[in-house]
Amino acid sequence: MLCPLLIAVYYQSAKGETDLRAFIYSFLITLLVGLALRLRTKSGQELGNKEGFAVVTLGWAVIALFGSFPYYFYHVFEGAGRNWLAEFSFCYFESMSGFTTTGATVLTEIEHLPHAILLWRSLMHWLGGMGIVVLALAILPMLGVGGMQLYRAEVPGPSKDRLTPRIAQTAKLLWVVYVLITFVEVMLLWIGATKFVAPELRAPTGEALFDAFCHAFGTMATGGFATKNSSIGHYDSVFIDVVVIIFMFIAGASFSLHYRALRGNFKSYLQDAEFRFYCLMIILCTGLIAWNTARVKVGEEVVYGSIGTALRYASFQVVSVITTTGFGTADFERWPYLSQIILIVLMFFGGCAGSTGGGIKHVRFLLLIKQGYTEIKRLILPHAVLPIKLNDRVVPPEVMTHILGFFFLFVGIFTIATCMMATLGMDLASAAASVIATMGNIGPGFGSVGPADNYAHVHPLGKFILSFCMLLGRLELYTVLVLFSPELWRK
Repeated sequence: MLCPLLIAVYYQSAKGETDLRAFIYSFLITLLVGLALRLRTKSGQELGNKEGFAVVTLGWAVIALFGSFPYYFYHVFEGAGRNWLAEFSFCYFESMSGFTTTGATVLTEIEHLPHAILLWRSLMHWLGGMGIVVLALAILPMLGVGGMQLYRAEVPGPSKDRLTPRIAQTAKLLWVVYVLITFVEVMLLWIGATKFVAPELRAPTGEALFDAFCHAFGTMATGGFATKNSSIGHYDSVFIDVVVIIFMFIAGASFSLHYRALRGNFKSYLQDAEFRFYCLMIILCTGLIAWNTARVKVGEEVVYGSIGTALRYASFQVVSVITTTGFGTADFERWPYLSQIILIVLMFFGGCAGSTGGGIKHVRFLLLIKQGYTEIKRLILPHAVLPIKLNDRVVPPEVMTHILGFFFLFVGIFTIATCMMATLGMDLASAAASVIATMGNIGPGFGSVGPADNYAHVHPLGKFILSFCMLLGRLELYTVLVLFSPELWRK
């Protein structure tokens, strides 16, 4: 919290913003509680699977609690509810959405918020993107041998690719790659905001740099919190759209591939089956939506008058949804139904394993497709040995069982949570959209939680349900659900 605290000090003296006290209170409470826990904790003890899962899951829930304090003490949502609990539900929802890189917001007016609050929203994304626990492993090697248990529970995706033998070194390498790519995007967005937008939209150099940091944090974390009410669409700039598309695409791919590319092994991208499938989905869906929005009439006219314009907006929204970033340059609820259905399907896909994206992940869908094709071949060749392969390696049967179980749990929890949200007064379409948008860590959905709306109207209990969906999605179900298993706690 030191970063936004310093920003609050600067802007209080420069522009009279009044959020400094909120960050002082939040910083002191967090520091004192952390010190108290640290003093009562014995170091040097080995962490097992039980402790690893508990630290990660409960750690994220508690981190979201402390992350909500700046909102609460600044009274960002004052008057939003009838009592303190209703107001707290707003704060906790916004905080969980930030740290889980969901990007679903309950704010109705963003541009009038103080700079420190805006930075805090984006900084939560950036920290949550690579994982706060991975950050702790990179800077706190005191966890020692227990590090691998935490890493297994934290890193997204069905496969954990250890780049180096030591887990702390792996975490540091991931963060070096993360910081480097983020810095490059900051520079490009800063140039774009000062050179490649309409003169009336150009901000002063300092403000443009601040916005560039916030939007780069949101992009690399595949989060989606912006500093403008109309998100990236505020700039109406082809240059900025292209920069954000490229870096959303990078963030949605595996960071182990980026690490290898920085080491000179660019062939690793083409050699990876999941990455090829990821690219194919983006190209195919972008082409279909561009054709659909440039040819099919909605009302009296087509959405976009030319295929070039359609490609620009279609590519941005496809990459934004498939990487679970949630940035917007268009209201896709006004697109033809085919385009909307494609985006709904992409909400389930998410990014690649080992990326900062959410969702089910492309590698799981790829292996499920291979499994289905194999079953068809088995009917034709009942005595043949037909192993499922990925990147020329045979996938063990237990991995396929894990993926099938994950898919079943995802659909089951999605159904139950949708029913719960509908019980709280949401229409069925909006209830389903809110659940998949939070479980997939996407942010904007359809209906009353569409790209032109937000989650402020959701019942307070519904906000906590959706916050739990965000946590489930960010930690990929098993890490959270295993805590509810009695077998885990038996000695």
